Amino acid sequence: MNIILATLNAKYIHTNLAIRYLKAAARPEFDPELAEYTIKDPAFNIVSDLFQKKPDVVGFSCYIWNINETIHVIKMLKTVLPKVKIVLGGPEVSYDVHDWLKKYEEIDFIIMGEGEVSFKEMLRHFNGEIPLEEVPGITYLVDGKVKIHAQPAKIDLRDIASPFHFEEDLPHLGKRIQYIETSRGCPFSCQFCLSSIEVGVRYFNREKIKEDIRFLMNNGAKIIKFVDRTFNISRSYAMEMFQFLIDEHQPGVVFQFEITADIMRPEVIQFLNDNAPKGLFRFEIGVQSTNDLTNDLVKRRQNFEKLTRTVTMVKEGGKIDQHLDLIAGLPEEDYASFRRTFNDVFAMRPEELQLGFLKLLRGTGLRLEAEKYGYTYVDISPYEIFSNNVLTFDDIVRIKHAEDVLEKYWNAHRMDNTVEYLIKEVFETPFDFFQGFGTFWESKGWSRIGHQLEDLFRRLIEYLETLPHVDLEIVRSIMKLDYVQAQTFQPRKPWWNERPSEDELRQVFARLKADPTIAGEEFAAMNISEKDLFKHSFIVPFNMDLQAYNEGSIVCNEGYLFAYFHRGQQPYMTSFTK
Repeated sequence: MNIILATLNAKYIHTNLAIRYLKAAARPEFDPELAEYTIKDPAFNIVSDLFQKKPDVVGFSCYIWNINETIHVIKMLKTVLPKVKIVLGGPEVSYDVHDWLKKYEEIDFIIMGEGEVSFKEMLRHFNGEIPLEEVPGITYLVDGKVKIHAQPAKIDLRDIASPFHFEEDLPHLGKRIQYIETSRGCPFSCQFCLSSIEVGVRYFNREKIKEDIRFLMNNGAKIIKFVDRTFNISRSYAMEMFQFLIDEHQPGVVFQFEITADIMRPEVIQFLNDNAPKGLFRFEIGVQSTNDLTNDLVKRRQNFEKLTRTVTMVKEGGKIDQHLDLIAGLPEEDYASFRRTFNDVFAMRPEELQLGFLKLLRGTGLRLEAEKYGYTYVDISPYEIFSNNVLTFDDIVRIKHAEDVLEKYWNAHRMDNTVEYLIKEVFETPFDFFQGFGTFWESKGWSRIGHQLEDLFRRLIEYLETLPHVDLEIVRSIMKLDYVQAQTFQPRKPWWNERPSEDELRQVFARLKADPTIAGEEFAAMNISEKDLFKHSFIVPFNMDLQAYNEGSIVCNEGYLFAYFHRGQQPYMTSFTK
């Protein structure tokens, strides 16, 4: 029996952990082949590849990001291989099974919930070993009626087979994100999340997890992401794993975690600040909303004061990058309330702030209460909302405009100094900057075209030129600073037009040659030759004192920004007057 376990990942760099658990569970009696594609791959190509494998059974792992493409594939696959058994599993199809089975006749079976036991028993049935009635946790059609088998008992995760020791994966471990579980389940009950459905938290064997991590690192894995819903729910467990990863990590490896920030104790953070190498860990923190009523309505327990303390302590430690999440469209969070939420969270200056939009996922409590809050949405994945009783579609469109600019100008960290200046000196709040610029960006049609780095600077200037009371000379200088300090070689096509004349440059170089301390004592100590001075220096008009700026104040003067580039390193930079 030829068995294929397939999925369509969002990107090539992703890997699917679920199908690997199924493959490990099916062994040694069965040995399914793994087949991973992406949602960007043409369906015809996927079907052609699967067809050539001559499968008897194809199982698909289904999520909101791939279900539409997966359905398209199975329709085509069933046409060219009418006898193949199509089995679906995953969070997207585990709920509303009646809809899936009756809508798509190509689906032979759906496995609900955890699939390790059910999938193997189904293979035993296909192999003629047991009757269909003995296969737990499945659903299918019989004479047009949905038949549902009770799910098996929860798996003892301490005994589960490792999903990592497959030869076919070894060449790819260093090229793709490796996902790992140390627990299943979530202790919280957030009504917008599927994790709220499963009661309790179960843990894997700690020593087996450590062995898996060692195996991944020894075979080249560089990014290892823990998919636990709340990695730090058990302080002792988290501390043991943190210590292990600090002690045994290999150079270049990064570990990512989803943590609940308001339950993380200060002594744990202090331990990480004192002991973790910089860049080893990355935290993802779901804030979602700072509106107390909203959090109560979705049954989300959150102490924002403690969350802020955690994020601030981690940031001050300078060791760990933080990714914070917000959700627009939660119950009773109108536009003004979301603006406050955004500003509350942005005040912490996370390295990355993701602005997401509510999705009414199948099986969640909030989807069941959609009518109560006046939600409008289309019942097609990803189930994103259009409006509710306090948030209009126009509001959501406007927030999406802000999201676009947030990604380009903050999360990408192309001009942090500029954004800091604008949100402190020009705009009332950070959100007002991202919203105003985002709406302007959309009005220009820029969301529909590509952008070079220089374009991003020019477009920001174009927007700021439409606003009153903006000191454009200061903004331009700060933007030049952002642009130049991000380079490792002299820029060939800077975004600004003003250039020093040849005569000006000759005069500046003559001054530097005669007295290098003009560019600072540190520069003078480098003893730069005349040849290298001309070859590696970059000089642009600049209207403020860089040293004063670095010390926290803006002092205007007419002069130059001087940058010395050498050996592909970040440039030495200073400013001096004309």
